[in-house]
Amino acid sequence: MTPLSSPEALRIDVAGLARRSVASLYSHLVTRPTGRAVRLAIESQLAEAGEPSISLVDFSQVTILDFSCADEVVARLLRRYMPDDRPRDAFFVFRGVQEWHEEPIQVVLERQSLAAVAQVADGQLRLLGTVAPEEVRLWRRVEEARSLSPDSRNGGGLALEDLAVLGRLISRRLVFQEPEGPLHALTHLLGEL
Repeated sequence: MTPLSSPEALRIDVAGLARRSVASLYSHLVTRPTGRAVRLAIESQLAEAGEPSISLVDFSQVTILDFSCADEVVARLLRRYMPDDRPRDAFFVFRGVQEWHEEPIQVVLERQSLAAVAQVADGQLRLLGTVAPEEVRLWRRVEEARSLSPDSRNGGGLALEDLAVLGRLISRRLVFQEPEGPLHALTHLLGEL
């Protein structure tokens, strides 16, 4: 799938989806069926969105997140929309990741060699999951620049090995690239969400 130049931004309130999808304890994601219901609700919203889309998956109102729900809501969602044969062209940023959310998310992502862009409780942006130091370094560079044009990649102080790392960031869907065009930080594409 070739991405279009401007992804549609969606805000997904995980606690709100849980409240509509399961009857009780909507701010406690503590069972695999609850996590599955939330993930399916997210996928339903994605099915109605344009392509490509970028979703801000908001955990701010989730008070408890266990490992099975982190697997269903974060890891399975990423795994489904990462391969070339994905059902839609979708990107994700996870917001409101509190200290007590981080461990389950980190563990399930590491188990599956996945990575995700997250905004943690103090507002800082970082990569969670399995990431190499050079991936983190270049991801931060794209985040700080907000976008990086092809010209700046080739002549903007990036070494040849950096181009391979940027390729990994693109394939892992940690940055967005326009066809034959610039790279964008996912958070930059979210705008005011």
